[in-house]
Amino acid sequence: MLTDLLGIPPQVLFGQLMLGLINGAFYAVLSLGLAVIFGLLNIVNFAHGAFYMLGAFATVAVTQYLGIGYWGALIVAPLVVGAFGAAIEYFLLRRLTGVDHLYGLLLTFGLALVIEGSFVKMFGASGLPYPVPAQLTGGVNLGFMFLPWYRGWVVVASLAVCIATWFLFERTKIGAYLRAGTENPKLLQAFGVNVPLLTTLAYGYGVALAAFAGVLVAPITQVSPLMGSNLIIVVFAVVVIGGMGSIMGAVVTGLAMGVIEGLTRVFWPEASATVIFMVMAIVLVLRPAGLFGKTA
Repeated sequence: MLTDLLGIPPQVLFGQLMLGLINGAFYAVLSLGLAVIFGLLNIVNFAHGAFYMLGAFATVAVTQYLGIGYWGALIVAPLVVGAFGAAIEYFLLRRLTGVDHLYGLLLTFGLALVIEGSFVKMFGASGLPYPVPAQLTGGVNLGFMFLPWYRGWVVVASLAVCIATWFLFERTKIGAYLRAGTENPKLLQAFGVNVPLLTTLAYGYGVALAAFAGVLVAPITQVSPLMGSNLIIVVFAVVVIGGMGSIMGAVVTGLAMGVIEGLTRVFWPEASATVIFMVMAIVLVLRPAGLFGKTA
């Protein structure tokens, strides 16, 4: 077997592949939200990590104060955080229409600092625990590793959301309107389509995707105000590799980078924290638009 030739126990190799796929599922959902916002609104949303964190905290809040369990939080938390994101687009980002994209990046970066700083002040930096739902405790022995049911659920739920989002924006009339609104909003408005409303909803949807990832990650790690800032740079790298604004690129690259990261832990552990940035540098040299991006 290949593992025998490499001198690596198969349990280690396949175990890291599975863990990489789980991490890749988070990368895919987060990158998808960024790709939706940039592709349809041309906004580099640096507050995406903060919205991811808000999704996790919203899960804790609705469980403790509203008595809504994990399954309800999967719906309520993304809706609440997505509505908050839509309000930000309506009251703040819309005012930057027509100016340099750098202003949008600076505004969202400032929002991220304000949101994270406020939550550090209220909850501290250590974070809060959130239990795995009772229906998904335990796991299954795959032979090469013990796979918790919850982590398997994360992969399935992430893939389902990614496929549904791709279908929504690439195969429906709403997606066609959004793409047309990006290219020629005045012409689309002439046909009676409310382009500003579509823009607000698109931004809210991208934010809701980040919050959905926050709900999924809450039972796996500590719910901390800094959890988004620790991940957002990696997610931006994934989006750049896939191609800014490419929905398919975000999903495929997110999953692939998670697997590559897992394999790197086996063959070159010292580079596991930087391998995504190495890949990004190579892709930018060979194909500046990204693997799935459209060249000018």
